Amino acid sequence: MAADEVRVAIKLGFSSGDITLIATAISELARNILSYARQGEILLRTVDGSNRTGILIVASDEGPGISDIRQALRDGFSTSGSLGMGLPGVRRLMDEFEITSEPMHGTTVKVKKWKQ
Repeated sequence: MAADEVRVAIKLGFSSGDITLIATAISELARNILSYARQGEILLRTVDGSNRTGILIVASDEGPGISDIRQALRDGFSTSGSLGMGLPGVRRLMDEFEITSEPMHGTTVKVKKWKQ
């Protein structure tokens, strides 16, 4: 996890355990971008909800997209020969998960972690 990302999570008061979960999710999202799209971006920002604060992570690319999102979210499914834990793992690590993808136009994954 880059220094700026650590600073954001620390500034928001996340526990060291939550910082580890956030770092792992970012790592998995970055790995997916590199493996499938070759380039993309990951943006972080703070978010406020009803009586809570959190972090929003948006990973996006203009790669080949995902033709079957439901299948891509199944544990063990992989088109790259990996263990198939990336997207399902990110979904479990974070509090909110949203994915949109269009074949040949890219994928965007938005996840939130709320401070407990």
